[in-house]
Formats: sequence, structure tokens, C-alpha cells
Amino acid sequence: MEAKITLQYDTAKTAKTIAKAVSPENFKTPHDLAIKTTAENEKVLTCINSRGKMLTFISTIDDLLFSTSIAEKTLQTIEKSE
Repeated sequence: MEAKITLQYDTAKTAKTIAKAVSPENFKTPHDLAIKTTAENEKVLTCINSRGKMLTFISTIDDLLFSTSIAEKTLQTIEKSE
């Protein structure tokens, strides 16, 4: 199974910040799961490959999107306080 997720942001700086915030996901995976997140201009690109169970695959996507949401909210809070 494979999922490619593309998230668009207003600036390349925001995309890079979000990608860095969720990039630890790239290293905390079971052997049958691979995740790669990168920033490209104003986009965050994530590719998820799984040879395991569908539930694990779906949970991984859910975890990624949840982590991304938290990173976005944190970044918005920081920007408001500046």
C-alpha cells in the first residue's frame, strides 16, 4: 500500500518548518512501514509505504495528520505572539 500526501502552505518557510516538525515520523517506524516527509517550495510531501496491516497503514496516516495539525497550531501560536 502507498499513500502520497501533499499539503500546501502560504510560504516555503512554513512548509519547511512543518516538515521538520513531523520528520521524526521518518525514523519511528516498524520494519514493514516507510515514511518520508520533505518540503518542496510551499508544499510538504509525505510518502507512506506499507507491507503490513491495513489498520497500521491507516493509523500511520492518522498519526501523521494529527502531528501536522499540532505543528500548524503551534506555529500559528508562535506567529501571533511575535
